[in-house]
Amino acid sequence: MILCNFLALFLVALDRTIVATAVPRISDEFKALGDIGWYGSSYMLTTACAQLVFGRIYKNYDLKWTFLISIVVFEVGSAICGSAPNSPVFILGRAIAGLGSAGIFSGTLLALIPMVPLHKRPAFQSLFGIVFGLSSVLGPVVGGGFTGTQSSGWRWCFYINLPIGAVCLVVMTFWWNPPKAKHEPANFKTHVKRLDPLGIFFLLPGVVSLFMAFQWGGSTYDWNEWRIILLLVVFVVCTIAFYLVQHFKPDTATVPGRVFKQRTVFFGTMFTFFISGSMLMLVYYLPIWFQTVKQVDPLKSGVYTLPLVLSLVVSSVLSGIMCSKLGYYVPSMIIAPAIMSVGEGLLTTIDNTTPSSHWIAYQFLCGFGLGFGMQTSGLAIQAVLNKADLPLGIALNMFVQQLGGAVFTSVGQTILTNLLVARLSDIPNFNPKDIVDHGATLILQDASPELKARIIEAYEYACKHIFIAAMSLAFAALICSFFMEWINIKKGRGAPSQAPENPPAADAASVPNEPIGPVAPTEPTSGQQLIDGSKRHSKSSSYRDSIIEQKLKGKDDNGGTTSEEGKSEKAGVVGAEIIRLSSAEEKKRDTVLGDRLASYSEREAVTRTQPQNQWLR
Repeated sequence: MILCNFLALFLVALDRTIVATAVPRISDEFKALGDIGWYGSSYMLTTACAQLVFGRIYKNYDLKWTFLISIVVFEVGSAICGSAPNSPVFILGRAIAGLGSAGIFSGTLLALIPMVPLHKRPAFQSLFGIVFGLSSVLGPVVGGGFTGTQSSGWRWCFYINLPIGAVCLVVMTFWWNPPKAKHEPANFKTHVKRLDPLGIFFLLPGVVSLFMAFQWGGSTYDWNEWRIILLLVVFVVCTIAFYLVQHFKPDTATVPGRVFKQRTVFFGTMFTFFISGSMLMLVYYLPIWFQTVKQVDPLKSGVYTLPLVLSLVVSSVLSGIMCSKLGYYVPSMIIAPAIMSVGEGLLTTIDNTTPSSHWIAYQFLCGFGLGFGMQTSGLAIQAVLNKADLPLGIALNMFVQQLGGAVFTSVGQTILTNLLVARLSDIPNFNPKDIVDHGATLILQDASPELKARIIEAYEYACKHIFIAAMSLAFAALICSFFMEWINIKKGRGAPSQAPENPPAADAASVPNEPIGPVAPTEPTSGQQLIDGSKRHSKSSSYRDSIIEQKLKGKDDNGGTTSEEGKSEKAGVVGAEIIRLSSAEEKKRDTVLGDRLASYSEREAVTRTQPQNQWLR
């Protein structure tokens, strides 16, 4: 089952990069160079928008069927892309596939993370880095291979998802049985409230407006055009409205304030936003540089980007090892953007005469830095959130990852088209808009030697500025890394964020009884009545802890030894200091309160009659 989970994740990760080397051929067939940004961004945009929705769905509903439905949606989108007759239909298919990928991203993590303790999770996170790295390695190569076979060979970049996805779907339907969360029965209105419909109502148009403003600004319309201004105004208004909904409805919030305001979560997600944008600008526009400036075919352009993705795989493993040894994730988050910014800065110096050894080394630096930081921000978020908020934190991190890729891929497209037009506008008897309408490589085939040289120089100039933008994003990620909390994952997890103390009935069943790690211990105040009617014991906590330890070792209060059947086993709730006694006959749990033991039935009775005693929970 783990293999199928990773295989499904591999497909959606592959779909992000397999189209990169096929983009020039797709734009040639559809005669729509202006849509290049949409081919990648439509997929990442819908993935980003749906990511937060899936965070709520996974928190409140069945993991298995939500995950399987996500695979089906992804397969439908892939089929539409493969059979698309024109550019708008292709973009629609990419958007549908993005919806399915959102559920697969979150579902894979949520299915596997509970199986791995926090101190072993860096190695686990490196596996995700390897999956993304391999997909990045194979994506451009496979995409270039399919694209180079025939004029419509690019369609197999999407048809390949269908049989692999079908195998995952069948195997997981019949043989995957994850633990089912228990949820209280609820009516339709309650189910709708769980998904934060009002928040989603403002989130989706806000994100789409931001993306379209970057997509159209400076290329389709001028930045001072009323359409662009209106889109930016809609984004600002929707963002403010979304914040107000999350603030005043925290119980059903898609992004609760207690999660986003946590320092590590905030700067960790911003780190992810900038790193993913920097990565996707390289993944999408390096192949364009090779195919236009170096005049190579799509397959060879995919091979030329292997240094970037192979070094990413290696550094992902090294990052996991380093985090496990040190116990801290912050060093990896500092190293990653520092190396990336150096590599991307060097990429701004390449041109048609640059030796291959140079651009290979520069790509290696970029990929090595990227691998160090690609998964560490997710590990940081897992280290500071409790189990109840973990689905929301994971969804938020993936949301900004996809949003960063969508926004900055679009920014790269704007830079490319604007600078190409500006650079070629002084050529006599040549309309620079033609280069937008005829595709990235097709126009070079029909150009005269003089015009061809000017076009190549224009592409060099435009791609150089795209690499400068990518370097700036890496530097922004470096600044974010300095604000991360230094938490030792070997010593367990804190819980800076807390779930609501009194969750509504709709969500109460979805909040686990036990936090993933230790929480701040709370005790009744001196003189407070205990559940058997006595007063709180005045002895020190060290004495109390010694009593608990004796109970765990099988000793009674007088130093005697309890029976084998009555030996205690430590529970997972450290803060409340609960000790579970497993008995073959009685099957009861006892709770240690100070140096006194109360039976499970008595505790339950008092919990029902005294719900305000928070320390009993």
